[in-house]
Amino acid sequence: MKRNEVNKNDLSPMMQQYMDIKDQYPNELVFYRVGDFYELFFEDGETASRELELTLTGKNAGLSERVPMCGVPFHSVTPYIEKLVTKGFKVAICEQLENPKDTKSMVKRGVTQVISKGTVVDSDLLSIHDNHYIASLMDYNFLYVLCYADISTGSIFVIGLPHIKEKLISEILNLGILEIILQDNTDLELIGLLKGAYGIDVSIEENKLEDQYQNLYENLSDEHFKNSVKHLLYYLVIRELKDLSHMKPVEIVYPDDYLEMDVHTVRNLELIETLRLKERNFSLIWLLDKCKTSMGSRKLKNWLMNPLKKKELIENRYNKIDIFNNEFIIKDRLRNALYEVYDIERICGKVACGNLNARDLLQLKNSLKVLPEIKEMIHELKFDYTINTHNKLYELLEQAIYENPPITIKEGYLIKEGYNKELDELKEIRKGGKNFIADFEAKLKASTGIKTLKVGYNKVFGYYIEISKGQVKEVNKDLHWERRQTLTNCERYISPELKEKEAMILNAEEKIIDLEYNLFLEIKAIMKENLLELKDTAEILSELDALSSLSVCSEEYHFVRPTLNTEHIIEIKNGRHPVVEKVSNLEYVSNDCIMDPSINTLLITGPNMSGKSTYMRQLAIIIILAQMGSFVPAEVANLPIIDKIFTRIGASDDLVSGESTFMVEMKEAKNAICGATCDSLILFDELGRGTATYDGMSLAQSILEYISKNIKCKTLFSTHYHELTSLEHKISSIKNVHVSAHEENGTITFLHKIKNGAIDKSYGIHVAKLAGMPTELLSRADEILNYYESESKNKQKKGSEDNIQLTMAFEEEKKDNLKEKLEKIDPLRLTPIEALNILYELKELSIK
Repeated sequence: MKRNEVNKNDLSPMMQQYMDIKDQYPNELVFYRVGDFYELFFEDGETASRELELTLTGKNAGLSERVPMCGVPFHSVTPYIEKLVTKGFKVAICEQLENPKDTKSMVKRGVTQVISKGTVVDSDLLSIHDNHYIASLMDYNFLYVLCYADISTGSIFVIGLPHIKEKLISEILNLGILEIILQDNTDLELIGLLKGAYGIDVSIEENKLEDQYQNLYENLSDEHFKNSVKHLLYYLVIRELKDLSHMKPVEIVYPDDYLEMDVHTVRNLELIETLRLKERNFSLIWLLDKCKTSMGSRKLKNWLMNPLKKKELIENRYNKIDIFNNEFIIKDRLRNALYEVYDIERICGKVACGNLNARDLLQLKNSLKVLPEIKEMIHELKFDYTINTHNKLYELLEQAIYENPPITIKEGYLIKEGYNKELDELKEIRKGGKNFIADFEAKLKASTGIKTLKVGYNKVFGYYIEISKGQVKEVNKDLHWERRQTLTNCERYISPELKEKEAMILNAEEKIIDLEYNLFLEIKAIMKENLLELKDTAEILSELDALSSLSVCSEEYHFVRPTLNTEHIIEIKNGRHPVVEKVSNLEYVSNDCIMDPSINTLLITGPNMSGKSTYMRQLAIIIILAQMGSFVPAEVANLPIIDKIFTRIGASDDLVSGESTFMVEMKEAKNAICGATCDSLILFDELGRGTATYDGMSLAQSILEYISKNIKCKTLFSTHYHELTSLEHKISSIKNVHVSAHEENGTITFLHKIKNGAIDKSYGIHVAKLAGMPTELLSRADEILNYYESESKNKQKKGSEDNIQLTMAFEEEKKDNLKEKLEKIDPLRLTPIEALNILYELKELSIK
């Protein structure tokens, strides 16, 4: 049965209410609260039962046929919502807006929040290491404007990008945007790429929010930026019912302030995940992240993905790392204090638009407790941070919140005694009532002589007197007990005195729960007033955590402070790839990378598996570390400030678009060649290998020549085309280097050391031997190699001889033709015009 097949007038009042609400949220799965359950009906029920593996049942809805339905308990709904959101569904939570006890008519209901992949606030789906972005994209035909926000942390940004689709997609992927809001006029190809190729949730929305949250974008002067922010705010506030009071004003991102890296560079260098397994382990951020807080981990990742270009900002981070390294005792104390700090940013997000509970407030209180100590250490370190210790807020939470509260906020035991007088009085009544029950049981045992008598409680009958079957006969009619329930082994009764006390106790219990809930909401309101100040504090703590993490790395991995120059010099002595060094079981071989202003390109030759790719990545990683404000893995590092890094490392197909390895290779090479400036860094690893040898070699040489003559940026170019090494003698800015290897008795040993000059062998068969290829196969490969090498030499020799003979024959033929023509000419009979024509013919004949 489908929803659109039903006549709404035939439905029961409750189902009519459901239909009205569902009409407002046709694209969401509506979780409709009925008592202690959330229920889903019609197509929503069928979808949820399939995706959550629940039993599909039916519900009487006033029709002759039961409507499809499935349901989940309200107290355990979270994992079900998480599972649906992970699969790309949107969930609308429809709550009962009034207590059923307070109304005789049908309970009012309404959607209180909509949860989608980009707006999860209080779910286990949130990675502690990553931001969780939802974005709006506005296409102005000459400009893309991207506004993106992390609701869980309260941060919102806007960036203008050139109208180049590849750059836009690269930015979206680097940010890790999970959900994007587009307008109806957006390029269909772009929508297809975002949804199909990259698995990003896409929604279409035309409206903009005009009359709320102006404080978030009043600092923007550009109308294009403002419209993009309003577009995102409409979706969040109107469509998803989010309270954004915790959001800080929009921050404009200026791309020119940061080192530019496209998505291929980020992946090839394995900055945030490994290429093979797509995991954080063994990536660069895995190595660097020694943070004590989740906020620090996210800050550090942000720095890594956005290295700086302003020298003074970079040097400022160096200076703070130096101070940490020198004041290591204070640093250790600070890190111990930071370990006590919870995720204040996300707690603030839950205050505004999540399911805040008392345990969250307890975490916040414990975080605030160490702030005075941290403030004192900031002063000792002479850092330029001013931190608010939030003393009043800490005292409030200390006085109010139980040390071990329940997860839910509607079952009491949230508020400490001494915080509220009325609450204390009700608790005394409850306490006295419980004492009465114990005394009452003892009194009944004594007066009746029934030793097995018990006074118990359940939600159905309230308080009762329980008598075993064997002693029921001893119950005297004069007691005026009333039988309420018969069980297999006992009978249960109530008495007038017991019911009177029960009413008093239960009434107090109910009032306590209601009062504690209202007091909790009051504390939450006070929290909302302090959100922006708390977020400022969280920002400072995250920076301190990230800097102290970089300090720990500099000591643990023997990093040094780089020197930044403006002379286009790269001088790295004994540089290392920090991740390879960390995970390798062998002793790491460090290498120099020296490129003075006259050398722009290092042409790298050497065997496979010798370390060419590692050497190239090593340079890029050292530059990225230096510009994010970190010390670097080297003995000496004198570096220029790079504006862009482009890489083409490894072979891969684009299976989604059906493009071959070579096409992907050429596209990435084009992006580098067209996008690089003289201040950029390009890494090309065996460019041209995806096509025929001469095609590839020709392209590789022409690309090298183009970069050297037109772009003049720092370039590392590894190749197996040994013919290219001759370019060193033709172009002064190209220098040959090679990765050395030692061959003895047919066995090769990789030395992993970079040396000047070229190498003329690839040692491919030796590498196959190391890989464990069968001996027979290797012997045959050696025979074939010798054959091709000898054939190549013969062809070169024969080709040379043939060229000489052909040239001699051609010259002889040319002489014969000229002689024959000259012999036919009689100069005495020629007119001036004829003489000129013959002279022209002779000239043409001599050229041919």
